[in-house]
Order: sequence, then C-alpha cells, then structure tokens
Amino acid sequence: MKNKELARIFNRIADALEYKGENVFRVVAYRKAARVLDDLVEDVETLNKEGRLDELPGIGEGIAKKIDEYLRTGKMKKYEEVIKRIPHTLLDMLDIQNLGPKTLALAHKKLGVKNLRDLKHVIVNGRLAKLPQMGEKKVENIRKGIELFERAHERLSIAVAQKVASEIVEYLNENADIEHISPAGSLRRWKETIGDIDILTTGKDGAGIINTFTKFPQTERILAAGETKGSIIVEGGVQVDLRIVAPKSYGAALQYFTGSKAHNIRLRNIAKSKGLKLSEYGVFKGKRVVAGKTEQDIYKILGLSYVPPELREDRGEVEAAQKKKLPELVDIKDIKGDLQMHSTYSDSTATMRELADFAEKIGYEYILISDHSQSAKYAHGLEPKRLYKQWREIDQLNKKLKKLLLLKGTEVDILKDGRLDYSDTILKKCDLVVASIHQGFTKNVTERISAAMDNPHVDIIAHPTGRLISSREGYSIDIHRVMEKAAETGTWLELNAYWDRLDLNDVNLKMAKEMGIKISIGTDAHSTEGLLWMKFGVATARRGWLECNDIINTFPVEKIISMRKINRGKKR
Repeated sequence: MKNKELARIFNRIADALEYKGENVFRVVAYRKAARVLDDLVEDVETLNKEGRLDELPGIGEGIAKKIDEYLRTGKMKKYEEVIKRIPHTLLDMLDIQNLGPKTLALAHKKLGVKNLRDLKHVIVNGRLAKLPQMGEKKVENIRKGIELFERAHERLSIAVAQKVASEIVEYLNENADIEHISPAGSLRRWKETIGDIDILTTGKDGAGIINTFTKFPQTERILAAGETKGSIIVEGGVQVDLRIVAPKSYGAALQYFTGSKAHNIRLRNIAKSKGLKLSEYGVFKGKRVVAGKTEQDIYKILGLSYVPPELREDRGEVEAAQKKKLPELVDIKDIKGDLQMHSTYSDSTATMRELADFAEKIGYEYILISDHSQSAKYAHGLEPKRLYKQWREIDQLNKKLKKLLLLKGTEVDILKDGRLDYSDTILKKCDLVVASIHQGFTKNVTERISAAMDNPHVDIIAHPTGRLISSREGYSIDIHRVMEKAAETGTWLELNAYWDRLDLNDVNLKMAKEMGIKISIGTDAHSTEGLLWMKFGVATARRGWLECNDIINTFPVEKIISMRKINRGKKR
C-alpha cells in the first residue's frame, strides 16, 4: 500500500511543479519515480529497511531520501513545500483529460476557479472559452474530460482492487481459521473497474475471522463487525466486505455473490423451470437442499456446463452452456511471450537485459522489444541510427540468452498525415512491426489506421481505440471498419494488457473473434514489473471469449514468423 501512496505523492509533486511552470526535467524525474513505485512488486518499506532503494531505476539519492523521510515520519517536506498556496482541489483537477496545468493556472488566476464546481460554472457561463488560447472546441473537450473523470472516480481500477484483495486474502490465510476463501463480485469476473470489494469465506470461528479481518494493518475505519459479516475501509478509501458462509452453501454463495445480476436471473429462471429454487444458500427441491457445496454442482444440476466467472455477463454464455459449447478459454500458462514492451532506449526504466532476465523467470520463450519511433520526442523515440544500434545489442544478447529470444521490433507512430514514422526500408528489417497512434486523436483516425494496415510491413495495430480507462475515452474511430480492414489484410489487433488501457476491451475482442481476427497481447511494459500486467490482458481476453487459437502469443515463435510472412504476402 505504501508503494501506491508514494507514487501518488510524487505524481502530485510533479503536478504542482508543472502548474507553477517549473523546470520540465524536475517534473519528469518525479513522474518517473512515481511510475517505478506504482509498478513495483516488492514492498518499498522492505527495500528501504534493507538499504536497497538505489537498486530501483529512476530512484536517485534525492528521491530515496524523500521516500525514507515519508516512511519514517508520515510526511514529506518537499511535498508540503510545493503544494503550499495551491488549493488541493486544483491539483486534483489536473487528472481531468484535456485540462492542462497552464489552462488550470489561468482559470484560477483570471476567473477565480478553485474547485470542480467553479470549473463547471465557468464552462456553462462561457467565460472559460473567452480565455486566451481557448475557444469552444477546447472547452467542449474539457467538459467531456470532466464527465469521464467523475465516472472513473466512482470505481476502482482492476489493478488496485486486485492488489488490495490479494493482500487481505493472504493476511487472512496466515492469521485466521479459514477453510475456503475467494474474492467475489465484479473483481472475480475481472471487470476493468470495481465498486466495493467482496470476499467470501468459510471457517469454524466466524466471529474470530471477522475480528482478525478488522485488524488488517491498512484498516482506516471499521463499518461493521458481526459473526458472519464485516466491513472495513482501507487506506485509499476502499471498502471491503467479508462474508462468512456455511461450507454446505459455499458454492451457492460464491456463485450468487460473483454475479452478474443478469447472469443470476437467467440461472434462477432455469431453476424455476425445473421445479427448483436457487438462492445464495443452495439449490432446493421443496425444502430439501440438492446442491450448493460447490459452484460446479450448481451448474450441473441446472443442466449447464460450468461457466467461468469471466463469462457471466449474460452475453450468450448461458445458451452456450446449455449446448455444452462454451469456449476453452485461454489461460495465463498458455502465453509463450509478450509482444509489446519498451526499454531504456526510449522511455522505460528497464534495460533490454533486465527485461530479458525477468521474462526468462516468468518462463517466456520470446519477447518483442518495441521502443517508440523517432517522432515520439516526448518518449525519447529512436532515430534510425539508435534503432540499428539497439538491434546490434539484441544480436549480442541473443547469443548469451539460454531460453529466451529477443525479437527486433518497433512501435512505429502513424503520423497525422497517415504516413508511418519509419521508411519501409527500415520496417521490413523488423521481426515484427507494431503501429499505433499517439498524436492527432481526432484527425481521420480510422483512415490512418486502415492505411497503416495496407502497409505490407505492419503486423500489429497497438491499443486500437486509444482509450485510457481512468481519463480518456479514446480516438474518434469506427472500430468496426478497422476490424473489417484487419480481417481483410490479416493484420493482428492488440489487446494492450496495461490495466488502464485493456484495449481492445472485452466486447470488441468478442467481435474480433467472430470476424476471424487474431489478437496479440502486449503489456506495453515500461519496467520489468510491467510484464506482470499480462494477467490483466489474459483476464480481459477470457471475458472476450478468446481461446488459445485466437491469440498469436500462445504460438511458438516459428509459427508467428510463418504467419507474419503469409500476412505480409497478402498485402503485396
């Protein structure tokens, strides 16, 4: 939890410095430290105690001292210094898409904007549009950003919810007399955003389990503590509910509290048609319990194949389960490699060797190094000379690596005029080419992506809709037309596994599957820990009904290269 706290603090310092118009390199340094801490798997408190903070890329002596200060005292002088005289309500608004620090500073100085309510007011009365460099179009984009900001802050990201739930489950397993335990609700279904976290358990001493639960170290407030249910608020304002159920009802309760509501209604109707009653306590024939101990028993007695939690959205899974035609969903163990990541050659905190070593530990057979192309100045994009230097280093690393193959690639920008950021001479030398849009989000996006797919050297379109779940709706794009072009050209579409993208989403993935389009899963990692985001990608793939044959990185590298040659041949 301290990792996330410190990441938020360093991001807020960067926000404040940017708001004040201070040195851009200082802003970038704090942003980089925040990203490292946000991605960090190990506990920062442990690293600090062991004197190992200097092992983290992007954490220099100055940042390390600030981390130590906060962990010892609960405060950070630098943070207090930079936010002084800036209302916290203003800093919070910097998370709104399309509202930059310069615009916010001007709105505060000229219009007296101090909070979100003030900002909405000056949008409605037209005063914001009259500021220098503004206009109606920019204001409309800010208004849309506000709507997205408010929706996103009503729910947790899957990454935060999963981390909190995992820590609580691990804590309870070590400290309580628990027989079974599992997260439930939308978290178990791996939805991209979560409301409150629900956890279900069985155990002999319910009151004792609840008492242990309320003593979870990150608990800020206890809402309820009975013999069968407890509710707490943990650091960050997250509500967690724990329910204790009888072992004979555990399967029924887990099914019921996992949902979704629409899926559960379908099951209850099926039960009723068979003269049965389904509830969180079990399946009843009259007063007699005929199933309930396991979820598998629930589905079996209703005449259904077991439906994995990720599919329980009433999108056809019940009909498929009745016909015993549910897909054999991809599993994390099926993934043989990661097909998008970045190194220190562009804007990552990890070297290629560090990425390779981490990937070998995961058990991967290959990874694609796809650093940004030359026009991405903000990300230290590679001009051809540095790209060729990187490839020479990859050749040397491949001679040393025992089990892993590094693939030479690029994430080449699709420019505003539709051209690609590298020449075909360069692109044809890549093992795989990932093409993406990072600029001009409203300018002929569908046409630009379609044109890129006509290029014989483009293999993958990255994050096709361009959305950021917490802050950006995405490009102005006709995704169905893009998919039609992908099917026509044999181009693979990416499922970006970064938890704030998950792009393509589950609905679009199911549509892509139905159109015969292959999917590439890439973490878009900018650190070694970022490779662990693959679990979010696989979970989203499962929600999209994807099987191994739908996903190219379940194949060995030889098959991928062979498929690439066939696809490139189609475009000539």
